[in-house]
Amino acid sequence: MKNFKTLSSLCLALTTLLNGQGALAADEPWMADARAVATAVPPKLLQVLTDAIAKSSAADAVTVCQDTAPRMAKAASEQSGWQVRRVSLRNRNPKAVPDAWERETLEDFDRRAAAGEAPASLERATVQTVDGKPLQRYMRALPTQGLCLSCHGPADQLAPGVAERLKALYPDDRAVGYSLGQIRGAMTLKRAP
Repeated sequence: MKNFKTLSSLCLALTTLLNGQGALAADEPWMADARAVATAVPPKLLQVLTDAIAKSSAADAVTVCQDTAPRMAKAASEQSGWQVRRVSLRNRNPKAVPDAWERETLEDFDRRAAAGEAPASLERATVQTVDGKPLQRYMRALPTQGLCLSCHGPADQLAPGVAERLKALYPDDRAVGYSLGQIRGAMTLKRAP
């Protein structure tokens, strides 16, 4: 049994090294934890935004999202021990710019979706070495849903008042022009084990 465990560990390490991306070849126990955190935040945010739109308007929901999304990520971070945030290749919030690994992962998600993989199932995990210490990293794609189109859809089809609110809050906004199902960004998590 000892030789099997050693061989399994060696194969996983070799696969990780050979693929050059540090992506894990199989689920590691920590990945289930990361997946649970990454899939818990988006539905909560969608519910808050649905309520804001029903109560007022999509334009007001932009302001709610600006305030609530970072608070939800911070709360998830504090509760889980992961550093949690959202990133996008076409970010709205200047704090949502991906680092090199996140950018590469988002580009990979786009390629995989274009090849027919379901955007909602796209994920990636790795263990990187940073300053000589392991760092667990996980990302899960965020496909554009129907509600998202009010504020992230084609510029000429945004809900009333949204373009003006976006211009006021995010003068460098790049997060419009999405279509249903298109990958809008990803949940990204990291922690030292």
